[in-house]
Amino acid sequence: MFTAAPVFAAQVKEDPIEAETLAIAKTLRCAVCQNQPVAESNSDLARDMRAIIREQLKAGKSRDEIVKYFVDRYGNYVLLKPPVTGPGTIVWLGPLALLTVVGTSGFFFLRRRLRVPLPPVPPLSEKDKERVRDARKEDDQ
Repeated sequence: MFTAAPVFAAQVKEDPIEAETLAIAKTLRCAVCQNQPVAESNSDLARDMRAIIREQLKAGKSRDEIVKYFVDRYGNYVLLKPPVTGPGTIVWLGPLALLTVVGTSGFFFLRRRLRVPLPPVPPLSEKDKERVRDARKEDDQ
């Protein structure tokens, strides 16, 4: 009897508005939490933001309009992936430019260094050869 129960179970259909609310909430940052998406936060503000998203979806607003509403209210900080514009571009491109300059400089330095042959090793004098023989004898003992 209990084995047949799953056969008669009704398929639960997810509300499309709730699914879209969650999708939008995943792209927004909770303003009071530390880098936590609104979808995952349990703060009062995050709950209010999810309610606003839900209300605006029911009113027929698009995803872009809803996101713009929150950006107008909280600034680009509210976006988990803010657009790369203005002074923030330097922050994004600075390390890449530095890495490119260092890599290119290192490449040309090594290329030039490997092209120039090393000077020949000077021959050992008899005195130096005797010191090497003595050191080897000490190691063998």
